[in-house]
Amino acid sequence: MAWHSPGKLVIAFTLLASTVGLTVTASAQSGIASVYSGGRTANGERMVSSALTAAHRSLPFGTMVRVTNRSTGRSVVVRINDRGPFVRGRVIDLSPAAAHALGFSGLANVTLDVVGKS
Repeated sequence: MAWHSPGKLVIAFTLLASTVGLTVTASAQSGIASVYSGGRTANGERMVSSALTAAHRSLPFGTMVRVTNRSTGRSVVVRINDRGPFVRGRVIDLSPAAAHALGFSGLANVTLDVVGKS
């Protein structure tokens, strides 16, 4: 098998991605977003209601995520700086500013797309 065969390229890319810490995803994550506020975040920062930040269970701190409100089509890019949500069925907790940018104040059906690292 030649080095440039599709199978070996996929293996090489996956190995490279895991080595440099990239997330390899086949599709976007969808689910319910909620709004949260208060105290310190899991990475030690102070929660700032006016910042475009969010909590996610597993994405690394500093990951930039495009969150799209599925009912309005509005989207915003947030930085992951906290852990959560801790309520079953929810995929992300957003700062009040991020929720406002998406046009909701309680819960919303959203899609998440990783766009980079800050």
